[in-house]
Amino acid sequence: MTYVYELEDWPTFRWGRERLADQLVALRHRQGWLIGRMEGLGFGLRAEASLHTIIEDVLKSSEIEGEILDRAQVRSSIARRLGMDVGGLLPADRYVEGMVELMLDATQKFDAPLTIERLYGWHAALFPTGRSGMLKTRVGEWRDDRAGPMQVLSGPIGKERVHYQAPAASRLDREMGKFLEWFNGENAIDGVLKAGVAHLWFVTVHPFDDGNGRIARAIADMALSRSENSPQRFYSMSAQIQVERKAYYDILEATQKGDLEITGWLEWFLDCLDRAFDRAQTILADVLRKARFWELHGGESINDRQRQILNRMLDGFDGKLTSSKWAKLGKCSQDTASRDIDDLIIRGILVKNPAGGRSTSYSLADIP
Repeated sequence: MTYVYELEDWPTFRWGRERLADQLVALRHRQGWLIGRMEGLGFGLRAEASLHTIIEDVLKSSEIEGEILDRAQVRSSIARRLGMDVGGLLPADRYVEGMVELMLDATQKFDAPLTIERLYGWHAALFPTGRSGMLKTRVGEWRDDRAGPMQVLSGPIGKERVHYQAPAASRLDREMGKFLEWFNGENAIDGVLKAGVAHLWFVTVHPFDDGNGRIARAIADMALSRSENSPQRFYSMSAQIQVERKAYYDILEATQKGDLEITGWLEWFLDCLDRAFDRAQTILADVLRKARFWELHGGESINDRQRQILNRMLDGFDGKLTSSKWAKLGKCSQDTASRDIDDLIIRGILVKNPAGGRSTSYSLADIP
């Protein structure tokens, strides 16, 4: 099997500019429209939309790798770092803090050069204990080949399928030097296309023991932020990749086993980004729904505990809300939780879901 990095003219990627032209123009138009629409919201709503997007980026980029993070912790960590007063901030564990630190550094400091030390810092943030699961991993440095070549595998032990084998560790200094020189340099490539090429190039070199996918997606987000000259994020490429995970891995594998003509990869990347813009409409709708809710109820006498949990519901509550969950979230007794809930039902803010008995749960009333 020959991989792209073994070809004589690696890493001189090629693509059909005319074939991508119409797609890129349409995508750039949608990108500009979305950013304009978000900027027209006003500072508070715009910050809320950006917060929602970064939360999705952090959660879904981790989920692609099979790591499930706690949404409330992610929200608290991001809000705290951005200086946002969202109420009810929770302590976040070190894995959440590390992933948030990586994503915010990539997007909030998008105009700073990407360096080896910065990449080492990102990698160290992802693995604060020096382990990936139960396995010890080299942290904040390139991988080595002492345990054999770096391979991307699937299937049961003893019957693994090799999807990809990365370049030898002895090549990493040279390979990453070329990549960083290109990424930080001035070139004629459109910023959105550069994000797609950078993602592919980095994950093909695969310089770390683990975390390469998450860092590749952060690099793509960094390039997209540069293309917009803005740290605020209003769409999540990682969230869309998570939805299309199988297609993502299929096109990546085919491209890494192909030649240096990567038009197919870039077509998929642009299509995926276009669908990420569709998902951004959902984020916008959620932000406007939350604003409308507090416009209707902000003047009412709602205690801090009720306000905190109502915001959790507006931000996307996982599962069904029961009185037991209310007591846990509000750090109160079951009786207090029941009084809080009954009060909100009487005022038409909460409604009891159809199923009763021990499975009694509650939802927000429709917002006109």
